[in-house]
Amino acid sequence: MDTAGRANAPVVVAIDGPSGSGKSTVSRAVAARLGLSFLDTGAMYRAMTWWMLTNGVDTADAEAVAIACGKPVIVSGTDADGPTITVDGVDVSGPIRGPEVTAQVSAVSAVPAVRTRLVELQRDCAGLAPRGIVAEGRDMGTVVFPDATAKIFLTASADARAERRAAELRGKGVDEATIAAMAADLVRRDTADSSRSTSPLTQAEDAVLVDTSALTLDQVIDAVVELVAERAEGLTAA
Repeated sequence: MDTAGRANAPVVVAIDGPSGSGKSTVSRAVAARLGLSFLDTGAMYRAMTWWMLTNGVDTADAEAVAIACGKPVIVSGTDADGPTITVDGVDVSGPIRGPEVTAQVSAVSAVPAVRTRLVELQRDCAGLAPRGIVAEGRDMGTVVFPDATAKIFLTASADARAERRAAELRGKGVDEATIAAMAADLVRRDTADSSRSTSPLTQAEDAVLVDTSALTLDQVIDAVVELVAERAEGLTAA
């Protein structure tokens, strides 16, 4: 895309990375600071998984998942100050974070028909964003928004990510056995998401790598805001 074309295009910030890298927290903060919409695409895949489980679809049966994935009505709210996610009009922001959905979401996400449908919804959300959007996930820069204004790949060491997730869960009163199981699941999901044949988790060639292992949250947010500002001419904080 030429410079003039990019200057006139809507601002799209694509933030990818593995579980526990801080994508959601950082993306929401960056969107709020710049007055952009926010899209948690992982929540959309979780919502699809929740619907499959709730409606008795075998998530290990890729054909069954593919046949059913057009049925749920998934609506993702893009307000950075209070993002929402509903399925068939039901608020599922809490249920989709449970261990059952977490254990099955990689399998559902790997089904090409699921990704095709949700990528279309994700692009629709970006098209409706008044000032632009910060979209976080695992294939934002490589597949969903290949011409994004700015592409960031957030990562952190496995130990740092596991400890962050454990601290988050302890703060919610989760027992240590469950925390240990979810730490193991984080490693499993990394492997599944990186090795799937359709839209694997990978860094786009033109994405900027930001390792958050030794950075505070504020330092990461500042770094990403600076990167976006460099690439989006005229964009200032709301």
